[in-house]
Amino acid sequence: MGGVHNRLVAFEIVVAWVGRRREPWETLCGDYRQRIERFAPVRELVVRPARGDDRTRLRLEGKAIRSALPADAWTVCLDRNGRRLSSSGLATEVGRLRAEWRRPIVWIVGSDLGLDRNLLESCRFRLSLGPLTLAHELARLTLYEQIYRAFTILEGINYHRRPFY
Repeated sequence: MGGVHNRLVAFEIVVAWVGRRREPWETLCGDYRQRIERFAPVRELVVRPARGDDRTRLRLEGKAIRSALPADAWTVCLDRNGRRLSSSGLATEVGRLRAEWRRPIVWIVGSDLGLDRNLLESCRFRLSLGPLTLAHELARLTLYEQIYRAFTILEGINYHRRPFY
């Protein structure tokens, strides 16, 4: 979608993902986007899956994501080899970024192939949702839920429950 955005914008949450809009994912993700809007502007950048062999697809999808990113964005790539955080740890990171970074925070979810190595290496932060392989639609929904959870933890809203043990 679109070329490089050269305008600087204030803090916002951007979820960039590769795929096609399909129900029920759009309804579920839309619900969390509305919830997140209470705390920060949120929008999506959708990149259509590329055609070709797997290597070509990864390269083209990575290039398309990079070209769609807002200028000077803080990028977080979902990567199974990334940093594993608890929900409270993610809230701490989101709170730090909200206080220190006045430009977009872009959370990047790859296609069924994952993310291009060059894109992964250019990200400022790599986040793992765990060692399990998740369908990319489910990873996107999980990401939205965790971003919402992070904001509720930061705001002291009774949504997150700490373990009893």
